[in-house]
Amino acid sequence: MAKINVNDKEITIITIEERDYISLTDMANAKENESRAADIIKNWIRTRYTLEFLGTWEQINNPNFKVVEFDHFKMQDGLPSFVLSISEWIEKTEAIGIIVKKGKYGGTYAHKDIAFEFGSAIRNYS
Repeated sequence: MAKINVNDKEITIITIEERDYISLTDMANAKENESRAADIIKNWIRTRYTLEFLGTWEQINNPNFKVVEFDHFKMQDGLPSFVLSISEWIEKTEAIGIIVKKGKYGGTYAHKDIAFEFGSAIRNYS
């Protein structure tokens, strides 16, 4: 586990199977207070652009990605009733680009490609 400093905020990086995963939770906490971090991540994953980005990333990097489940989520995005958690995304599609860790140093982590996209998306979030 390592930490980087971004705008005077510490962001955790973990390495799993030789891939760096950056804490989306830390990034969201740096943007807002801790009570809103989970909401920021949930709102981000629900958008069409994010789902398209994640689906494309997974298809390129993950031979076990379940495209049919991904298509199911794409058909629902934009609907007022559409809710998607990170855990549901991972479980249903067998995604590897985002992980959820429990316990000490727990939170939502994403491959650096995805984390950079997340950072760009929340930059103007208020």
